[in-house]
Amino acid sequence: MKLLRLAAVALAALACACSPSQKDEAAKAPDGRTTIRFATDWRAQAEQGGFYQAVATGEYAKRGLDVQIVQGGPGVNVPQLLASGAVEAGMGSNSFIVMNLAKEKIPVKAVAAMMQKDPQVLIAHPDQGLEKIADLKGRPILLSDASVTAFWVWLKSKYGFTDDQVRKYTFNAAPFLADKRVVQQGYVTSEPYTIEKQAGLKPRVFLLADEGYPGYATMVLVPDSLIAKNPAAVKAFVEGSAAGWKSYLYGDAAPGDALIRKDNPEMTQDVLDQAREKLKSYGIVDSGDAQAGGIGVMTDARWAEFFNVASSQGVYPKDMDYKSAYTLQFVTPAAK
Repeated sequence: MKLLRLAAVALAALACACSPSQKDEAAKAPDGRTTIRFATDWRAQAEQGGFYQAVATGEYAKRGLDVQIVQGGPGVNVPQLLASGAVEAGMGSNSFIVMNLAKEKIPVKAVAAMMQKDPQVLIAHPDQGLEKIADLKGRPILLSDASVTAFWVWLKSKYGFTDDQVRKYTFNAAPFLADKRVVQQGYVTSEPYTIEKQAGLKPRVFLLADEGYPGYATMVLVPDSLIAKNPAAVKAFVEGSAAGWKSYLYGDAAPGDALIRKDNPEMTQDVLDQAREKLKSYGIVDSGDAQAGGIGVMTDARWAEFFNVASSQGVYPKDMDYKSAYTLQFVTPAAK
């Protein structure tokens, strides 16, 4: 699954790089289109399918953009790429990453959220009598370091989970499979399928978003400088991405899948297919406010809800200017 990581050194670098001296306009391609290099947060996969689909089907090109996807991975840090000017836009995995940038007063904003639901899940064994997420209280839960400072904050606040439940998660299912009492984190589009294939069991899956977790996912991050100097390019990227996601989910996904597998040869078609179906069946991309506002929409109310939960747990100062983390300038006005 995608790593939820934002190093302090990256924030510092980004603060320096986004100073007034930073280049603040996207370059032009030889054919006159505006070049947007977009950094993803992990290796090519269905969770990024809409962006790949938009490239493959010409949704960006017909809006005057030459979009080049820069594949993520273990050694790729999106804020550092933004800081160095290596990319014009990047993917924000979750709302904590976006809010952390605002906390450090980094001039980068979320301009769209391609996933209305964060795909984060807790996974349990199927034969333990666990019917609701509250039943996981007191059980060992495998969490990454980044998750402890992210959605774990919400779980403690809402369900009274305690830090003595936390066990180190190393992105390996073996400890989970070895102990039926253990619970582990995952993405609804990834780990449940992997566990089922590996162990032949269908795990109990709790999607945090369906339990009220208010965070967005797969956000488009853009420096304030680009928003100021070339808002038309930002708008075109948001609109092209939304069109790509609609096509990937409800049209012929083959063009996007082909580009994904070209970037990531280890990816298999069965994994892509099941992930795409999960994105649809769980309403990850187009549920909630997106029903009226369209794919990519964000609202002040949703961001306020997220900030209030996090600040009440001491993650952010209560007087922080959390609205500096995002702009609604490029999403459907009716959804504001």
